[in-house]
Amino acid sequence: MAKSPAVSPDKRADWLRAQLHEHNHRYNVLDAPVISDAEYDALMTELREIESEHPDLIMSDSPTQRVGGAVAAGFEKVRHPKPILSLSNAFDASDVRAWRERIHAYAEKNVTNFESFSGSFDDYVVEPKIDGLTIVLHYDQGVLARAATRGDGEIGEDITANARTIRDLPLKLMGQVVTGHLAVRGEAYMSLADFRVYNKRAIAAGEKPLANPRNGAAGGLRQLDSAMSAKRPARVLCYSVLLGTNLPTTQWETLLWLAQLGFPVSKVARRFASLDDAIAYCEAYAAKRDDMPYEIDGMVIKINDLTLADALGFAGKDPRGATAFKFPARESTTILRSVTVKIGRTGAITPTAVLEPVQVGGITISNATLHNYDDIARKDIRIGDRVVVKRAGDVIPFVAGPVVAARSGSERVIVPPTNCPECDTPVERNLGEVAIYCPNPDCPGKLDRVIEHWVGRGAMDIDGLGEKIVAQLIDVEIIADVADLYAIKKDQLLELDKFGEKKAQNLVDAIHVSKSRGLDRVLVGLGIRHVGDVAARDLARHFKSLGRLSNAGVDTLQQIDGIGPTMAEEIVAWFARERNQTLIKKLELLGLDLTAATGSPVGEATTLPAFAGSVFVITGTLSKPREEIAAWIEARGGKVTDSVSKKTTYLVAGENAGGKLAKATTLGVKILDEIGLEALTVG
Repeated sequence: MAKSPAVSPDKRADWLRAQLHEHNHRYNVLDAPVISDAEYDALMTELREIESEHPDLIMSDSPTQRVGGAVAAGFEKVRHPKPILSLSNAFDASDVRAWRERIHAYAEKNVTNFESFSGSFDDYVVEPKIDGLTIVLHYDQGVLARAATRGDGEIGEDITANARTIRDLPLKLMGQVVTGHLAVRGEAYMSLADFRVYNKRAIAAGEKPLANPRNGAAGGLRQLDSAMSAKRPARVLCYSVLLGTNLPTTQWETLLWLAQLGFPVSKVARRFASLDDAIAYCEAYAAKRDDMPYEIDGMVIKINDLTLADALGFAGKDPRGATAFKFPARESTTILRSVTVKIGRTGAITPTAVLEPVQVGGITISNATLHNYDDIARKDIRIGDRVVVKRAGDVIPFVAGPVVAARSGSERVIVPPTNCPECDTPVERNLGEVAIYCPNPDCPGKLDRVIEHWVGRGAMDIDGLGEKIVAQLIDVEIIADVADLYAIKKDQLLELDKFGEKKAQNLVDAIHVSKSRGLDRVLVGLGIRHVGDVAARDLARHFKSLGRLSNAGVDTLQQIDGIGPTMAEEIVAWFARERNQTLIKKLELLGLDLTAATGSPVGEATTLPAFAGSVFVITGTLSKPREEIAAWIEARGGKVTDSVSKKTTYLVAGENAGGKLAKATTLGVKILDEIGLEALTVG
């Protein structure tokens, strides 16, 4: 390919970058290349040579910066400009129509100038629901500045270096000039063609193939080495704008605008003037999902008018202005070879099916859950059966039942174990429960699950302690209980595989930070049966320290709202075990804060008269997550419990309140909506 007339290196580099951006967009987004791969490579080679000779000319949006080589020490946290929420689900046409009726009724009562939006309830956009990884893309003055994962919806992880490896992601926006800051939401995925090519090469090289395209994309973008990310070719489709100026006012215009800027958008997205037409389009794609170039598990129906969608707000964590039309779970049949068991952190023994490998929705399944032994007996599932395997939500595989007509007579009935397969302790089963348990607190089969629960986000939230590292620490006998985590030294970690100086220090620091999470998080982490987040918060608030709680009797515990006899007995029994008393002493000696965290919802509240001594129950679909409303109530001195009783002062009821509303009405409990709840602050 002939070069343009001689020019200065900086101008030549600018010209090459512009050419490469244009050709990259044509190839990866428009599927309409105008030059050959060899010509593209020649342009890229020349640009690399110029940047190598003149490092000061390297720019963050240069096509040469898509593939990195430096290994990051970890991912920084990124707070999203607004919550990255999920979607409500509809599984058939009647569910979609019910969704439309709900939001219409809500709008009539709650949306200002409702009449002006009446026509908007017959204007929809339908897009594919891609089975991938949500990413948030930030652009400053039209140049990619940051990319982040969804994370917990509020805070994600900075994956900018890895996102640059996505070939169809624009590093610099095209078309009109975009000033200021722009934040765009999209879905990263691995195409089915790329997935097959990657696995073929992996198998040929003796490497482990990817389990499915979603894992390929998610795992690739969360590699600490961006060069490794580039080896798993991810793509992206964008569909909404989170932050920006002079934005389109409809979803359809948003898609067109994003495409003009160079973002890949769905080619199968359509606009419809009736809900019936939108539903029909979704149903048609349920039959065509295997023809798509990427995995989809449904279609998304959105109100086109973004002003109306915004006015509709949220029901819990789901925006009212959109719903996901989920496709039926995929299924196949195969032979059940045997049954293994897993020991959970509470000792629950869960049966797992070992299957003759089978493809279910393009994924090879060799193990699937059998739920529990009552379910096995009810479905009459036997070893040797040909069984139906489904993927719940297109993700978790489970055995739905046997194909009875295929039986030969050689199948064997599955018998629940009488002794724990890990420690040979006789199993137990509590009255009214379907699970069977290993009662041995020292059962080796529990330890990894116990540790994983302790370090999890809902408990002590120790960043960097994943399943594989936990197993490694157990295998080399560095830890034998959760307290041992707090005695780990950096030198011990440096002796382990894949631990460098930075990684070891980060883990030691994360463990140290978790010491001050507070009593409620410790109680969650200890895994006392029946004690969840709410009960842990109530216990921490009431007793203020683990020492006082450990001395409480059943009667004292039952005086706390929400603590019934079964939970009280489990708490007392847990603290009565010598092993657990030893664990508490170790945690205390190692510096853990075993008191209620000051300033947290379980600490001292700023009490308001209407909240002091009042007991609240929250039910139904509200504008904010229940946890957020509960924290708001507790910060003003109120108490939140899970169940309605004679002690309940107020029921905060949203849409579809159900049984709790009926019980509260019968008991004469005062019913509040969200406006009434806020009114208590001034009443």
